[in-house]
Amino acid sequence: MARYTIEALNKAMVAFRTRDVELAKEVKKQDALIDSLQTQVEDEIATIIATQQPVATDLRFLLCTVKMAGELERCADHAAHLAKATKLFKDEPQWRQTSFIEEMTRIGAEMISTAAEAFIARSASKAREAAAMDDGIDHLHKEVIGQMLERLRERPEDAEKASKFIQVSGYLERLGDHMTNACEYIVYMVESVHVELNG
Repeated sequence: MARYTIEALNKAMVAFRTRDVELAKEVKKQDALIDSLQTQVEDEIATIIATQQPVATDLRFLLCTVKMAGELERCADHAAHLAKATKLFKDEPQWRQTSFIEEMTRIGAEMISTAAEAFIARSASKAREAAAMDDGIDHLHKEVIGQMLERLRERPEDAEKASKFIQVSGYLERLGDHMTNACEYIVYMVESVHVELNG
């Protein structure tokens, strides 16, 4: 799921940058695949819990797995939203603020990859490392908002597109939040304590 989500995110960014509406449609198909994988994970874990009644470490692992699958599914949704925004900008020259969106996407993909590694290795320290990356996404989101508000003052006719650009940035900001949530569950799985990362 993590691999497919990263692929969807990167495809969405390329589609948004190049105004490739056809590539954006591929992201929607990939989102459906990730949805089906989440359902499969949930079904298998429900069966395990019902038939094996796991406790302690095993139960925390299963709960974390469900949480990871849910957060990855939501990240894939945000990738699909980013791809969908391509249509509004398809006849628009490239905005220089796209570089902020690209950097947010890069960090988001790295968060997903590092969180997946943390989950597989059952590493609380790596989970904290992944969660810490969210600060960079939050900073870039604030930059985008500031620059779009400035654009609105200078070019009020761009109101719809500037609002959409802020929305696109918001999708990536929320992606960072979802992966932070996943990292908190990884820490719980490993250390048996609930923590709030980046609070």
